[in-house]
Amino acid sequence: MESPNLTRHTRTGSLASAPSEAWRRIYRSSFGRAARNYPFAVVGLVIAVLFLAAALFPGLFTQYDPVKMSLTDRLLPPSAQHWLGTDHLGMDVYSRVIYGARLTLMVVVAVLAMATGIGLVLGAVAGYLGGRVDTVLMRITDVFLAFPALVLAIAINATLGRGLAPTVLAVGFTWWPPYARLVRAQILAGKNEEYVTAARAVGASPIRILVRHVLRNCFDPILVKITLDGGFVALTTAGLSFLGLGATPPTPEWGRMVAEGREFLLTDWWIVTFPGLAVCLIVVSSNLIGELVRDWLDPSGIRRA
Repeated sequence: MESPNLTRHTRTGSLASAPSEAWRRIYRSSFGRAARNYPFAVVGLVIAVLFLAAALFPGLFTQYDPVKMSLTDRLLPPSAQHWLGTDHLGMDVYSRVIYGARLTLMVVVAVLAMATGIGLVLGAVAGYLGGRVDTVLMRITDVFLAFPALVLAIAINATLGRGLAPTVLAVGFTWWPPYARLVRAQILAGKNEEYVTAARAVGASPIRILVRHVLRNCFDPILVKITLDGGFVALTTAGLSFLGLGATPPTPEWGRMVAEGREFLLTDWWIVTFPGLAVCLIVVSSNLIGELVRDWLDPSGIRRA
């Protein structure tokens, strides 16, 4: 008969070894090899996780209301009470940076979802159907690519008016052309493969072939581009808010915070520095993660530096 103490010890040992075994599997996986070959990506992952945690659970990081004004506490330098100081209206800068991460994450997700959806549909239709459909759709794409994305976003945002929703629509509507080009190239490369020809031979419909067989090869490059574009979407959104076209005050948005504090740059530097640093960190983090994902999904093997 098995001893209860031995059984308890065995179960405890197995539970204790489970996390270590999971870490070993990650370490030995292709993702782990990519992380070892590109160690700076770990820094990007840590930054991204911190921003994600701040966006999802801002109350765990700060106790101050990001829009509460206190004129008696205006323009206080960083201290133990206000870690990043206060702005010209007495609002806690650290709290506004933390809650600004939530707004930035929402905008990035909405813009990339919109751009990916439009680009995926137009690129897939153009690449698979070809002919005049391809010509018309790609000429429309070229028209959008002919204008700088930021300038076009400013024009659209100014037409739609101020606010967060017009900003998302403006940036998303100017961000889809590269995705359409990318998907079209992948469709053209894959629609004449042998497995696609075999699917046609057994009577599969064009939509089934496109969805079940051809589009699968588009997901990896799209994922890489999404991770690379996340930081630049945040930067573009902050730029629109800096120009007064994005979030309206007193919404805690990083670009708006920089715009409001630029008058105090020489005397009260912390008002501009920390939201600007947050934008910088999210761009760097996005690029580092994008490099990691590209190495991880590289079909030819892990690239060596």
